[in-house]
Formats: sequence, C-alpha cells, structure tokens
Amino acid sequence: MTAFAYRGGWLAADDLDLRTIAAEVGTPFYCYSATAIEHAYRDFVTALKDCDPKVFYSLKANSNQAVIATLAKIGAGADVVSQGEMRRALAVGIPPEKIVFAGVGKSSSELSAALEAGILQFNVESLSELSRLNDLALACGRRAPVALRINPDVDPLTHKGISTGLADNKFGIDVEQALEMAGNIANFPGIELVGIAVHIGSLLTDMRPCLDAFKRTVEVYRSIQELGIPLKRLDLGGGLGIAYRNETVPSLEDYASVVREATAGLEAELAFEPGRRIVGQAGVLVTRVEYVKQGRDRQFLILDAAMNDLIRPMLYEAWHEIVPLREPNPDEELVAVDVVGPVCESTDTFARERRMPPLKEGDLIAICSAGAYGAVMSSTYNSRLLAPEVLVRGGEYAVVRPRSSYEALIAQDRLPTWI
Repeated sequence: MTAFAYRGGWLAADDLDLRTIAAEVGTPFYCYSATAIEHAYRDFVTALKDCDPKVFYSLKANSNQAVIATLAKIGAGADVVSQGEMRRALAVGIPPEKIVFAGVGKSSSELSAALEAGILQFNVESLSELSRLNDLALACGRRAPVALRINPDVDPLTHKGISTGLADNKFGIDVEQALEMAGNIANFPGIELVGIAVHIGSLLTDMRPCLDAFKRTVEVYRSIQELGIPLKRLDLGGGLGIAYRNETVPSLEDYASVVREATAGLEAELAFEPGRRIVGQAGVLVTRVEYVKQGRDRQFLILDAAMNDLIRPMLYEAWHEIVPLREPNPDEELVAVDVVGPVCESTDTFARERRMPPLKEGDLIAICSAGAYGAVMSSTYNSRLLAPEVLVRGGEYAVVRPRSSYEALIAQDRLPTWI
C-alpha cells in the first residue's frame, strides 16, 4: 500500500501522520488517499489505452460522495446497482450518459427513475426484467438502451459469496436464453439492444476464468450480430482483485492482454466496471486498542472498531493486514493474538492467532486494504455509531462523512400513539 507508509516512526497517509487525524476525529475512522485513488484509476485506463476503454467506476465498492467526485473529475463514469447509487453519481456531476445500471432485482421505481434520467445502459438480467423495462419505456415514450448480461457458467475461482458467473448463481442470463431473447427483440419496441455484458465475480486473481468468460461473451456478441442486430458495446464488467495478504494478483498488463486476446478482431466499444481495484488499497480503518485481555490459552486485543464497521472478515473469512501506527522495532518479539471487536457476537473477530508486536491499551492500529467494501457495508448493529470517513491529499485531510450522533440515531425511530 504505497499511499500508507511509515514516516518518522509513525504510519502516514500520503504526508499526513494518522495520529493527527485520530486525535482530532476520534476512532474508529476510515481514511482514504485521494492520490492513491487517482493513480489506480489512471493506471487502469493506461493499461487498456489501446482498447479505448469506457470505464465506469463501480460505486458498490465505495460510494462516498468525495470518492465518486474524485474519480468523476478525472473522467470516470459510474456503474450503479440501485437508485440510491445512481442519485449519488448524478449528485456529484457524473452525466447520465456515463452511467450503467446493473443488478438482478431492479424495481419498477428504479427502472423508471433511470429512464427519466436518460442513462447510457441498463444491464438486463432476465426476460421478466426486459419485459417490465419495455412496458415502462413505452409508457413514458422512450426506448431503453439495453445490454443483456449473460451468465457464461465459468467458475471464477473466488470466494463462493462473491462468485456471479456460474449457472447456479442468481446473476445473468443463460447463453441460449440470451440468444433467444435477442432473436425476439422486435417484440419489445421499447427496447434498443445495444450490447452484451458479463461479470463473473469479485476479487478475481486468476486470469484463466476471465479469458474463458470473455471469449464466450464475444461468441454471443458475434452470434447476435449475425441476427442483424447492430450491437455496439461489449461490457466486460469488473472484479479484478487486489492483494490482501501475499497473493499473487494479475497485473493490469496481464488483464489487458487477456482483454486483447479475447476481443481480437471485434469491432465494439469496450466497457469496464472496476471497483475494488481502484479503491481497495487506498483506504485503512484506524482503530484503538480498548483492552488487552489474557484468556486461558490466548490473548485478545479488543478494539473500538467492530464487525459493524468492517464486516468482510466475518462475512467472507477475509484476511486484512493489521499493523500498529507506531513503526515496530524489527527486534521486537511477535505475540500471537486474537484481534476482536466489542460487539456481542463471537464472529466479531478481525483475526485469529495473528502475530503482532506487543501492544497495550490505547495503542492505535490500522486495518489495511479497507477502501473497498468497508464503510459501504457498515451498519449500526448494537446501536453503534457509523465510523466517520476521511479523505487525505498530501498533507491535508477532510472529514467526508462525519461521525453520527446518538441523538440522530435514536431520532430515526418513531413511537406508536398507543405507547
């Protein structure tokens, strides 16, 4: 994580000592580097420059308005999966013609809102959705631009919870059904079929499934063109992984090579929807050790951050590097500890038997690679306040989501008149 490094014995984000933010904002808090986000986006675009890529940042990875705006300023479009995400993209100035709406369960109100906004493309995932979108488009006198998202039945070799390209996953349309839908597209006068889309999962670290899925998708694209339908866009989705531990992840050059091999000779606009690869390494969750508890056969570091702040370790058995803000002495003897939170669940655990330098109550630590699927998946479970989010650039920082208050949390509820 080049955005986060030890400077003068303490962990810094860009040029800013994280202790400074902790003292002023309190813990826990998320910290993102605008510089790292911009570099990751530009590196992605540069690797694919000979494909003239159309890049739509996947908001589900991190939908903070400041993060979206940072990317919008350097040319990113938006890949959204809800009306809320669409509204976030529009609110920071991403034009509707740079928004792609994906997702398997779009409601009528969401489809209508996106039609009214005039977005670039709906990634349709079923015949039922196509039919509903057709009716809604006709009712408002529009034609909806659609890409059929196919399910290529390719194992992405990732965690089962984030696999989306197998036949038994809920996502996408079976290839044969997609071809049949395309052949009958004239029966849907409110639909303009503009492309084909695919997305086989998240945290992809092996390029072989990508190559198989892309080649299968190109075959479908060509088959539909042969029906006389003038497709123009091939949407290859996102999901490219990052290294959370010591994994060997594909370089952007490897990824671009796979894209070029799969699409060789194809005349189509290529679209991509990266999320984790852009923001994953650009963020940390800074937290404080509340207690050091010695159990019968293990030691616990009890933090002030919890599973409601970062659910990935509980949900996906995910590994995140955990480092002290104070730079460890290389001669320090490491101690095996369980790193846990205060929530009343045994699954509120960030790491088990993790070897760490000796730490004491009050010490600050950072949970790394938390820029993606961290704050966006947080909750107020146990009536805990959402952690604030901070954006750093160089030696400056801004609080881009303040910590909520207990008064505001409780005020969300309403008592019935009979109480």
